[in-house]
Amino acid sequence: MGDQPKRLLITLGGNAILPARGTGTFEEQCAITRLTMRPIAELIRDGVQVVLSHGNGPIVGNILIRNEAAREQIPPMPLDVCGADSQGGIGYMMQQALCNELHRLGVDRPVTTLVTQIVVDERDPAFRRPTKPIGPFYDQARAHVLAKEKGWTVVEDAGRGYRRVVASPRPLEVVEIEAIRGLVDDGLTVIAAGGGGIPVARQWDGTLHGVEAVIDKDHASSLLARLLGCETLVIITGVERVSVNFKKPDQRDLDVVGVDELEGYQRAGHFPDGNMGPKIQAAIEFLRGGGRDVIITAPEKTREALAGDTGTRIRRG
Repeated sequence: MGDQPKRLLITLGGNAILPARGTGTFEEQCAITRLTMRPIAELIRDGVQVVLSHGNGPIVGNILIRNEAAREQIPPMPLDVCGADSQGGIGYMMQQALCNELHRLGVDRPVTTLVTQIVVDERDPAFRRPTKPIGPFYDQARAHVLAKEKGWTVVEDAGRGYRRVVASPRPLEVVEIEAIRGLVDDGLTVIAAGGGGIPVARQWDGTLHGVEAVIDKDHASSLLARLLGCETLVIITGVERVSVNFKKPDQRDLDVVGVDELEGYQRAGHFPDGNMGPKIQAAIEFLRGGGRDVIITAPEKTREALAGDTGTRIRRG
């Protein structure tokens, strides 16, 4: 890897820890996390300064299901607290797995997880049009009761029942950025902005309060990478490469593409909002904000993609 970056941010999709068809046990999550951390430990051994972030779906959804199941015995926690819980739990698994892999390689490098708040604007139009489904499915009667009691927006979801939908506002500010920057500059490997970060809003006096929302993890990771001056953003997802005309007879995988060309594909509608769209937009914002390149690939292909042997590489120029 002659052209390897000095500092990069790797953001892992939630399915890199708990796949959709997995059993959901803690043991399975730990086993998958170990495999995901192995190539990252090798990058650190090779001298690359790595910052990590991650998604939290479907794990935060499971926390919300537990909330609902135990509501008669334990008061349910608000969504921002559930997000914080998922940050801590997933961060713990990643931190321990990465520490163990580094130890196996003979690398002495501290790893730490920082529970991270991300500022959003309560006037963001997303709050008027919540679209992000979260938590369990309800029958119609229960969904209407919850909507009335809690002020939720609930929608029917593909014939499977009713679900709550929440806003997905734009991330504006990483509250703990100075702490993260200091730790990274001191040589620590930091896991931050997990699950897109805990969405918070600033009041008139500068104080913070949590809001009921879910921030897209790729947008939050793009913002964090820009603030840290990372050269490369690596987005780990469920496919090895980005494609145009996805799942059509003329599907074409993208190997190396410039940001201008990528924006053309975006305007042509190749990247749906519910799938690759947020990743592509996050990549564009990172590159327009000064980043050198973005790599999108599958978890087991991280090192090969950085070496240019697979994955989709998006370049600024």
